[in-house]
Amino acid sequence: MAKTRVQLASLDPVWSRITEEAEAAIREEPLLGGLLHSSVLHHATMERALAYRIALKLSSGEMGEQLLNEIAMEAYASDPRLGQSARADLVAVYERDPACHRFLQPLLYFKGYQAVQAYRVSHWLWTEGRRDLAYFLQMRISEHFGVDIHPAARLGKGIMIDHAHSIVIGETAVVGDNVSMLHSVTLGGTGKEDGDRHPKIGNGVLIGAGAKVLGNIEIGHCSRIAAGSVVLHPVPPCKTVAGVPARIVGEAGCDQPSITMDQLFRDAE
Repeated sequence: MAKTRVQLASLDPVWSRITEEAEAAIREEPLLGGLLHSSVLHHATMERALAYRIALKLSSGEMGEQLLNEIAMEAYASDPRLGQSARADLVAVYERDPACHRFLQPLLYFKGYQAVQAYRVSHWLWTEGRRDLAYFLQMRISEHFGVDIHPAARLGKGIMIDHAHSIVIGETAVVGDNVSMLHSVTLGGTGKEDGDRHPKIGNGVLIGAGAKVLGNIEIGHCSRIAAGSVVLHPVPPCKTVAGVPARIVGEAGCDQPSITMDQLFRDAE
């Protein structure tokens, strides 16, 4: 190999750990050797592995795997922040999801993580003015993963979407860093109005399953939105809101709700 394991670890500890876990997984389950070699061990970098996985998942009769791989690799080569965000997202999933025990799992098995990385490529295309290709990726992400994120939406790093079924994030939505959300979350508009019409989610926010946040409203940093809530008005920082329509029911309860993932209403009790 061109680089020793120690050199690789010093350059990219996240990718080094993924490759070590892949090798261990093959020893434990040899039948997964083909998958683990093609998806991980055949690639020199995490970016190349991600490009391969995105292309494999989103390819269809309309656009083949090789072309999608080239598009993703162009994005990663053009903007190093995509790879940096991918690593932050992966660590976020590992730290916050109790079902995640290895760095390898999100890359191979978790559709929320994979959908967010595919969205990041579509967002890069959007910012480059390649709007139709960005829309195509949005369509395929929605069809394959059940996650519909408009390519113009802006997502920070350290994003964790757990289960990731029926996620909708609208065109002018902004999601800060270190945000966690569960399945069936909608960041949407309130009607047919054009322009800036979607929520602005602060850093460190936790959004529970089935919550709907509607309109051009600000959700303050480190706040919590309870499962099933419908949020129609701005939420101050560090508060917990719940209900239909949502109202403030207490403090957030901790400094980083999105990291602790604690959804109990101790303040209300």
